[in-house]
Amino acid sequence: MGLSGCATFKSLEVNAHLPLYERILIYSGTRLDWAAIAKNDAALSKFKATPPCYPLVDLPLSFALDSIFLPLTVSAEIFH
Repeated sequence: MGLSGCATFKSLEVNAHLPLYERILIYSGTRLDWAAIAKNDAALSKFKATPPCYPLVDLPLSFALDSIFLPLTVSAEIFH
């Protein structure tokens, strides 16, 4: 599983063209994986990104990476 399958990078990359106030940033990869596991189509449509093929495998990795990015995403959410 490479970086192309990581929900964190997918969710941040696909939403890069959107205005900052429309992006989902905080724990975006974890939330994308969770929506895919729960088969929540309404939540998946908000991301505009396809979830990884194996979201259950990607979930702990996305959680770790989202935790590393948390200070950046919180500041982006606060100061947009």
